[in-house]
Amino acid sequence: MNDTMTLLQSHRSIRKFTDEPVAQDTVEAIVACGQAAATSSNLQASTVIQVSNPDTRQAMAELAGGQNWVASAPVFLVWCADLARSGRACALAGGEFEAGMTEHFIIATVDVALAAQNAAVAAESLGLGICYIGGLRNDPAKVSALLALPDQVYPVFGFCLGHPAQDPEVKPRLPVAAVLMQERYDASARDAHIADYDEALANYYRTRTGGRKDSRWSEEMKKLVGKESRPHMRSFLDSRGFAMR
Repeated sequence: MNDTMTLLQSHRSIRKFTDEPVAQDTVEAIVACGQAAATSSNLQASTVIQVSNPDTRQAMAELAGGQNWVASAPVFLVWCADLARSGRACALAGGEFEAGMTEHFIIATVDVALAAQNAAVAAESLGLGICYIGGLRNDPAKVSALLALPDQVYPVFGFCLGHPAQDPEVKPRLPVAAVLMQERYDASARDAHIADYDEALANYYRTRTGGRKDSRWSEEMKKLVGKESRPHMRSFLDSRGFAMR
């Protein structure tokens, strides 16, 4: 492996940061790296809002389920999928924005994910740490109000950024054989892969917590996909102009 591949496989979520600030030109350079990510049809549907107001940060930490690092991280960014800008460009060219297209929504959301991951790699290459905050979608309407987001814009996730004050182990992933398939989808070894990964993840948690946690991936997935998850998102997206068809 080269240095880039080693960096990519060394990602950890960082939730404790030092008090050392991150220079604004560094933040801007990291976001610029995000902008350099692939974007379908040059849509460039990412908008990034840097939130510095302590009251707003604290409110978002609470909305995210009490994730205090949202308030304490030196930098907090909210990555938004933005079709309002491209819609305006369409109007300026004499066209009429076709709202509610599922394909546009998918492109915009994928754009944000690609851009944010580019930014994450850029940050980590500088020795900084990051943590994605999907908990903003616990109450995206209140987050949108705090950020004055217009229709056709929604908050996809937050992004804590700063100098790490912790050095956690890298969480193991599913084996490559579980995700890389040849020619067609093949589920013949799926149960074996899950069983192997269950044990690998349980060992990781036992080591990390001194034996206090012994959770397996299949158990975590039961909690995640075995129940409704943020069912309000459908009506929220409808209310923001993303009534998809």
